[in-house]
Amino acid sequence: MTRTFQTIILTARPAAGKSEVIDFLKNLSLEERQRRYRIGQIIEVDDFPYIWEKFEEDDIFTKRGRARLYTDDKYWFKDPWLWDFFLEKMNIAYAKLLRTTDMSEKTILVEFARGGENALAHAFSVLSTEILKHAGILYINVSYEESVRKNRRRFKPEAADSILFHSLPDDKMEFYYKINDWHKLAPDKQGVLLLQNIKVPYAVLDNEPEVTDTPQHLAAPLADALERLWQGYLTTR
Repeated sequence: MTRTFQTIILTARPAAGKSEVIDFLKNLSLEERQRRYRIGQIIEVDDFPYIWEKFEEDDIFTKRGRARLYTDDKYWFKDPWLWDFFLEKMNIAYAKLLRTTDMSEKTILVEFARGGENALAHAFSVLSTEILKHAGILYINVSYEESVRKNRRRFKPEAADSILFHSLPDDKMEFYYKINDWHKLAPDKQGVLLLQNIKVPYAVLDNEPEVTDTPQHLAAPLADALERLWQGYLTTR
């Protein structure tokens, strides 16, 4: 029997603690990561690089006197469908990994944030069935107010293109992420969602009060959340 998750979908509001969780796990030895957290060698599939790439491409068009294709001059996406486009990019990246990578002792972390009345439900309908049938979902729970606070805190202008230190302006936070449909989808601390007719287990890591601020605070709550997810993972595989 496998000792580790093959795939975890890691989702939450922006700045909720997803990147800090991944950074914490990466800094553990493989032995401890497998034994205590059920996670093997980490492979990341994150939509932020695809999002940032569109900003950079539009900046190139502007620099060369051409019209911006994807965003306006304040980096708002012209077509909301692009959020689905980024999920489809992750679907492709995931399929390539399964085709080209020996997945024994490895765990793929599929990371994204979505906001809106039905945004996560819709995102799960866009993710490939290949992802869903191999995945458990870890949701990091913070309020909108806490998400805004942490989003402001983490910003480093000199590293705005980095996963750990990028940030959104307050108006975009409110427009995209003030409303969140997670608790409508999953009202309990752990359970199973039926997504595209696939049973996908989930567990919630509460991060308010904050536990992702230091490894010492994060270690035990993360182990607990992932063990709850693991038990669901075993029953749905």
